[in-house]
Amino acid sequence: MDRAAAKLEYKLSHRPMGVFQIRNKLNEKVYVDSSLNVPGKINRHKFQLNAGVHPSKQLQSDWSEFGETAFEFETLEPVEPRDDKNYDYAADLETLEDLWIEKLSPFGEHGYNEPKKTRDERLRMIASNRNL
Repeated sequence: MDRAAAKLEYKLSHRPMGVFQIRNKLNEKVYVDSSLNVPGKINRHKFQLNAGVHPSKQLQSDWSEFGETAFEFETLEPVEPRDDKNYDYAADLETLEDLWIEKLSPFGEHGYNEPKKTRDERLRMIASNRNL
């Protein structure tokens, strides 16, 4: 296969999609996330953690203290591609991530996620920023 054909095949192929977690094997705390490209998102998390710039300060602190070997990256729910090449998976992934977050409650002493703000909380934040 020539380079152009290989490049086209890569662009048309689906990456593994789904919901995954970063689990601290020492204290069982988890960070739940989802992606249209799970391996790519996991690499991004590892890069941020190794660089000391991960958005979750608690996860970053434990990673820095315990090291990479104390953590596992696990797919919780893969999403299989559909026959429809134009299907938008983003909404499905958001819903699945919300369900897993509800199930695992990865907050505080159980995990590294921040609780999502309610619609009213987001509207209040927008209103207060406009009043500044």
